[in-house]
Amino acid sequence: MKKYIYITIATLAIFATSVVSCNDDFVERPVKYSIDSENYFNSKSDYDQALIGAYDMLHSSFINVLMGEIASDNTFAGGNGPNDVPGYQSVDDMIHTPVNAQIKQLWDWMFAGVQRANYILEFKDKIDFEGKNQLIAQARFLRAYYHFELVKWFGGIPMNGDKRFSPGDEKSIPRSSVDEVYASIEADLIFASENLSVAPAQKGRATSGAALALLGKVYLYDKKYTEAASTFETLINTGNYRLIQTSDLTPQQITDGLSPFGSIFEEAGENGPESVFEIQYTEVEGGNYGQLQYVEGNVAAGFAGPFGYVGPTYADGNNFNLPTPKIVGAFIAGDTRKEATILDMATWLPAHPGSSYTKQHEDTGFFNKKYIPRTRKPEAAGDVKLTSPNNYRAIRYADVLLMAAEANFRKELKNVGKAQDYLNLVRDRAFGDALHRVVVSEQAIWDERRVELAGEGHRFFDLVRTGKAAQEIPGFVAGKNELFPIPLEEIQFSGRNWKQNPIY
Repeated sequence: MKKYIYITIATLAIFATSVVSCNDDFVERPVKYSIDSENYFNSKSDYDQALIGAYDMLHSSFINVLMGEIASDNTFAGGNGPNDVPGYQSVDDMIHTPVNAQIKQLWDWMFAGVQRANYILEFKDKIDFEGKNQLIAQARFLRAYYHFELVKWFGGIPMNGDKRFSPGDEKSIPRSSVDEVYASIEADLIFASENLSVAPAQKGRATSGAALALLGKVYLYDKKYTEAASTFETLINTGNYRLIQTSDLTPQQITDGLSPFGSIFEEAGENGPESVFEIQYTEVEGGNYGQLQYVEGNVAAGFAGPFGYVGPTYADGNNFNLPTPKIVGAFIAGDTRKEATILDMATWLPAHPGSSYTKQHEDTGFFNKKYIPRTRKPEAAGDVKLTSPNNYRAIRYADVLLMAAEANFRKELKNVGKAQDYLNLVRDRAFGDALHRVVVSEQAIWDERRVELAGEGHRFFDLVRTGKAAQEIPGFVAGKNELFPIPLEEIQFSGRNWKQNPIY
């Protein structure tokens, strides 16, 4: 049974003051409390509930996934018209400026996550209790997760150690360098990987495996390929994760023609053996478009659904994040990932008489099948476009294997054999045989990442970190668009203490 906790947090202007609801996977009973004073953290329960607040901001990372695709060459912004959510439209066209509501939301919400994690860490030594190290490790994992999102999007950011930002800090604390941010993230994740449990106490909690996977990814982005390869190897050697195979499917899934890859993104595939870290969503609580950061459903899924859809399996959506013909054409014959990734209306509608949808802005006839809303259940509440329970698979084991392949191939002392093996493990599952293996190369790995992870929000950053963005993304300006602009309000709020990113 789903239950909720409500948390009020007083923050700076960059961290919205609000009442928010949290996913129940960590919660035993509904409560309401305030943590706006220095007189908190007097019991283990206080720390537990503050940690729930830090987890809760993961829900708002739907915007990172949406914009990570829209900014790339994988999808068009879409929507109901060219002025529908202008922030997404401008990111799609690479004409975004420091005045952009969606970029501002991403900045605010990720910093809110940092602020909540830092609140716990600021008072980490106030009392002792059983399991404290595990709790602190979760807080440090979450801070690392939010910091990594921020450094990917904005480069160097202000940091305040194990303390919350207080009024006035914005005028005295500078933006840390990218290297300093990465050093902080790596330290947090090393601690988390050494202190978190192997199995989560509740679904959605961070584990040692999640910390290792994220640490390896951070090393990869930081171009520390040897460290990345070693970290991924440690995770792979635990044997705690594996790729979903045909033997994992139920008879009904086989009858329905579901591939092992496709099963990952259905409800029955949530938190499976391939899931290294997964953000939990629910459909039993509604929300509104004015406060999307508090919605408990996966807003990215609702935004990406076909507008006005009538028919089986799927639900009505907002027509955003539309796959381009370019990504559809990237799949070759026999690749089961295409069917699982792309909903092609040209074949779906004739196969399901009576089904229809209303074509909208930038219609391609294609939709992101991994993350569009499925038919709602009777107990679902609120707008179906905001209450999709489809969890976001933030780190999948296939992603880990491909990152391990890249790290082994790019490190100073290459291990081509391991890179080859990891790449082809992913391809074997995709094609259901060993007849489609390829010779490993950097480009082969990057091409594989594109089709394996299409629609999951990684493409833009893969293009940037590999130096391919300018040649693949229309309108991309080298030396500028690798980063997004610091929101103008934040520059002004800091008294120009925080300098703008180049060329914006």
